[in-house]
Amino acid sequence: MTTAAVSQGWIMLLLGGWHGLNPAMGWLFAVALGLQANRRSDLWRALPPLAVGHAAAVVAAIALAGAAGSLLSARALGWFVGAALVAFGIYRLVRPRHPRFGGMRLGPAGLAAWSALVSSTHGAGLMVVPFLLPGLPNAVHGDAAHTLHVAATIPPPEPFVLAATAAHTLGYLLVTTASAVLVYEKLGLRLLGRAWFNLDLLWGAALVLTGVGTALF
Repeated sequence: MTTAAVSQGWIMLLLGGWHGLNPAMGWLFAVALGLQANRRSDLWRALPPLAVGHAAAVVAAIALAGAAGSLLSARALGWFVGAALVAFGIYRLVRPRHPRFGGMRLGPAGLAAWSALVSSTHGAGLMVVPFLLPGLPNAVHGDAAHTLHVAATIPPPEPFVLAATAAHTLGYLLVTTASAVLVYEKLGLRLLGRAWFNLDLLWGAALVLTGVGTALF
């Protein structure tokens, strides 16, 4: 394993931890499920589906970027991803609303779908893409036949994409679990409400800054 691959793995792990820290990404939902049923086991059961849904959103964003990259040069793809991130960030700053469906009565499949939807609408998957751009195909390096093929279909995830997603999901799951357990066991939602600060502003700003950095560099 190369030094670059190890560094990329750590970046994905830390980025997953940043996503897991955001209550909108799932741990607050897990805590609410546990408190509603007054069972710690409900909290623990919610965590794996939340991680699966988050991973699905990441893979989908990378696959779409790979399909776009087969038609664009590396520079054009950077501008495209950067513009999308800035647009997502501005949207999150202007309309910090979260998707709702199914209430609190969601099974594992519903929780995974909710997590994928929330992660996608918050631009979480898209935020990962800039860090993987060097490994994505683009029109400059691919031949015409390959470009036409990828333009027609979204390619399956490559090994490096799966490895990066695994590292990212591990970071997400570790921080989500730690946050959910800490709030459920020690803090409680009432204390959390008194110490709350709005992460939507920080999240939107992070998306915009990542987008600007992607487009410029």
